[in-house]
Amino acid sequence: MKRTLIILSLLAILLSCINLESDTDELKVETLLQTTQSWDGSELPSYPEGKPEISILKVSIPPHSELDLHKHEVINAGILLAGNLTVITENSDTLKMETGDVLSEVVGTWHYGVNEGEEVAEIVVFYAGTAGAPLSIHAEKSE
Repeated sequence: MKRTLIILSLLAILLSCINLESDTDELKVETLLQTTQSWDGSELPSYPEGKPEISILKVSIPPHSELDLHKHEVINAGILLAGNLTVITENSDTLKMETGDVLSEVVGTWHYGVNEGEEVAEIVVFYAGTAGAPLSIHAEKSE
């Protein structure tokens, strides 16, 4: 029963991603991102050993706000559903995102995001990690 619910939930997520309204009766599949590199050009690391765990988060970033400095130790990718977002690494590499943009996030690199816009920036992030591993590590704030 539990397995059936999981399969049905995953199927519902997949079907919601397919645009069924098109000019033809044919299935349309569009690759939004397929890469072996992060957005800054660095190679993605190998997957870690352990029990795989997939996490999908929807993050809403208020207008005129800045995320804390953080890094990810697991591979992740996202799609910006609404608004604008600027991602800046510790080396000042900068990515400016607009609604509909996708990214393969940096792994093991300190970075933060800034929403300089007038609307909430909403991003859905898919993490491919291992059970129990943190999705983000936040830098300690200096006072």
